[in-house]
Amino acid sequence: MTIRVLVVDDQALIRAGLVALFKAAPGLEVVGEASDGAQAVELAATTSPDVVLMDIRMPVLDGIAATRQILATPREQQPRVVVLTTFDVDEYVYTALGEGASGFLLKDTPPDRIIAAVHTIAAGDVLITPRITQRLVETYAQHHRTAAASAPRLALLTARETEVLRLVGRGLSNGEIADRLVLSEATVKTHVKRAMGKLHLTSRAQAVVVAYETGLVVPSG
Repeated sequence: MTIRVLVVDDQALIRAGLVALFKAAPGLEVVGEASDGAQAVELAATTSPDVVLMDIRMPVLDGIAATRQILATPREQQPRVVVLTTFDVDEYVYTALGEGASGFLLKDTPPDRIIAAVHTIAAGDVLITPRITQRLVETYAQHHRTAAASAPRLALLTARETEVLRLVGRGLSNGEIADRLVLSEATVKTHVKRAMGKLHLTSRAQAVVVAYETGLVVPSG
């Protein structure tokens, strides 16, 4: 299956490099490129991409607002948004994950890893660069653990769903969670899906953010 990719970055050189990279890669198709968030929202509606590579800081409409609008638009299949950033610890990235982005990539990531990451995200797999993402979430969840901590969000979940969400928050894959809880991977997948549905979450990355914000997972150190 061909993965349809939308590239969004206000820097023409970076955008052109990514477009050329994806056009040369088997299994990937570039369906559009945008230089700001407003263009990204329009193109996402007309091209139906599977994956959107989204820069954060852009004119007209930034990447966070664009991500929010894209994922809030009802459609048969929501695209997966991957945030592009220059820095590995950036509160904007944390906020984007909270809005439903599926993960993030550093702009200096080697080309082969960018291609692999797009395939990973398109398959609905775990977060890209999980160690860096976990550090980012741990850092900024502390500043957002106010109303979220007191909200009765987790009361909607069963005990098993809560335990599965805790392990998702710690960065474990469905297979690793299955081994830990002595369940089938299909059962774990069902628990993850139900927990995300009850909490109105659109991505696994968002589930990690919620796990930290609610105190279900406590940052180490």
